[in-house]
Amino acid sequence: MKDEKKYLDMLARRDIPPTAIRLLVLDAMMQAKQSVSLADLDNMLDTVDKSTIYRTLTLFLGHHLIHSIDDGTGSFKYAVCGDTCSCDVADLHTHFHCECCNRTFCFTNLPAPMVKLPEGFTIESINYVLKGICPECAARKG
Repeated sequence: MKDEKKYLDMLARRDIPPTAIRLLVLDAMMQAKQSVSLADLDNMLDTVDKSTIYRTLTLFLGHHLIHSIDDGTGSFKYAVCGDTCSCDVADLHTHFHCECCNRTFCFTNLPAPMVKLPEGFTIESINYVLKGICPECAARKG
C-alpha cells in the first residue's frame, strides 16, 4: 500500500488504532475518489467479510474520519472527511446524486444552507442532497 504512512497519520489524528483491515478499508475509500456504499466496499474488498467492513465504517463514523450520506437510494454512502472536519453542523456540505450512474459526490466547498428554525428547535444534522445528472453522464447523453 503506497499511502500507508498517510493513512496511519489519518487514523492517529482521529485516535483510531491501526489494524490491517482498517488500513484496507481506508485505502479502498481513498482510491474510490467518491462516496462508496457498504456493498461497494464489500465488492472492492473480497477478502474481508461484510460485517467486518460494517464495524470498521461504524468506528470511522464515531471518530469522524468519514461521514455518511443518505442519498435516497436506500443504502448509505460513505466518504472520507477532511482533516479539519469534526462533523458538526458547520462542517456539513452539499452532496449530488447522479440519477443516471447512481454515484454520489461530496461538494465540500459548498456548505449546506442553514435554515432558521423556530425557537426551541436545534439542528443536529442536515441531509442536503441535490439530484440530477453528472457531467460525465450528460456528455454521454450529449
